[in-house]
Parts: sequence; structure tokens; C-alpha cells
Amino acid sequence: MWQSHPYACRQQIRQQCWRKHTAHLAAGFVQANLVVVPAAYADDFAQFCQANAQACPLLAQTEPGQWQLPHWGEDIDLRQDVPRYRVFQHGQCIEQPTSVLDIWQPDWVSFLLGCSFSFDAALAEAGVPPRHWQQGRNVPMYITHIASQTVGPFRGPLVVSMRPYRVDQVARVLEVTRQCPQVHGAPLQIGQPLSLGIKDLSQPDFGEAVELASDELPLFWACGVTPQLALQQARLPIAVTHSPGCMLITDIPQRQLQQHLARSG
Repeated sequence: MWQSHPYACRQQIRQQCWRKHTAHLAAGFVQANLVVVPAAYADDFAQFCQANAQACPLLAQTEPGQWQLPHWGEDIDLRQDVPRYRVFQHGQCIEQPTSVLDIWQPDWVSFLLGCSFSFDAALAEAGVPPRHWQQGRNVPMYITHIASQTVGPFRGPLVVSMRPYRVDQVARVLEVTRQCPQVHGAPLQIGQPLSLGIKDLSQPDFGEAVELASDELPLFWACGVTPQLALQQARLPIAVTHSPGCMLITDIPQRQLQQHLARSG
């Protein structure tokens, strides 16, 4: 599965043969965070993404009720092509189903946001593979004490993902990730987790902990789970997201994302 084509991965997910995180699937292709809100809240959420672009890099927004994305992948179905979803009612996550086909509403607007899994293959090719790849784990994610920019009902703390690297590797990591601004880009902080409000790296709020050697620094990237905390604060009647780490896999190679956005925009 790790090197499978995106279409094959989505078919396995749709058939519920894969219900775990997608960190290692379809290496080199763009993966996306998913947020679905009722149309009445779509404008505010789009503006929230614009105001918090590093954490919420907006790749696509659908029309109300639209669940297909032909420009992003063959036969994509937003209702059942994510390994696990989260369904929120009035700010509470009430379930984490493997499909939302049976609850899909004609006024729902979907948003695709860039995901850092998209550049993990490029890091590996550059000789600095991410630790969660090496250990077969989901990336660790942490809630910080940094507040996101408030728009309408949407507000909450920034979430970050973490990848550890030696000091001599940091420049290479920065070089690779700076070229990927649509999927969170370069890390927003190097080291000093306490300044983000993170007290224990071995206890992530989402994902799985990874080993951090004594000669390594934690690098922190803005994370697309940030909107999920904003949804909790917004207390919408209903909203849907991916479960952290369980992304939508697209057919777009990461190296072609910028050109794809230019064509589709």
C-alpha cells in the first residue's frame, strides 16, 4: 500500500479495507485535510482559512452538495474516500465513521486543505526522511497555546505537527519544505516546544509519538487539524472532517501542485 497509486488507495479505503492513517500511502502525491460545513457557514470558514493560511492552506472549495472532485482525482467521492471521519454536532465529536454517505446533506460545502504528508516523500528523496515514516507511525500533533485568527464563529488554538531532525539536517529540511507552501511549507518553529505550550513531546494530542534522539531538535509545522478545534468552538449544528492523519489522497503529484492550482484557479 505504501507506494500504491492514489486511485488504488482510494478504492481500498472506500471498500473499508484501510481504516488507518495515510502517512505512507501513495508517496509523492498530494494528500488533503477535509472540512465540511453547512453552506450558511462556508463564507466565514473560507475567510478563516485565508486568515490562517499557514495552518489552513486552501486548495479547493466545492459547491453546496458537491461530493465529486474530478479535477483532483479519478472517481473521488468525498463521502467515503477518507479512512475515518469525525462528525461534530454543536462542537462535540459524536462519532468517527468510515463513511458519511448516509448523512450527506445537499447544502454541505467541502474544503480541501493542504497536508504536510504531501512533502514527506520529497524529504525522503532529499535524504532526510521523516521519523514517522521510518517508524511506520502517524505524525505526532500537538495543541499549542497560540491562538488562530478569529473569523465569525471560528476560533481556537493552533495545532502543529512535529518531525525531529539533527542540526546538520535542518537546512536541507527547510530547503525542501519552503518549496511546498500549499501544504504548510517550512516549519514555523525549530526547537523550544515549551514556547508553544507543549510540555511533553511523548504525549501528542493527536497521532503517535516518535523517538527523539538526544542530538535532535523538534521541528514544528502548522497543521490542518487546527480547523477541527475551531469547529469545536464554533459549535455548528453539524460539521464533518477527516480524523487526524486519515487524509484524502488525490491524483495530483506534489511536484505539480502549484501548476494544478494555477490551472484550476
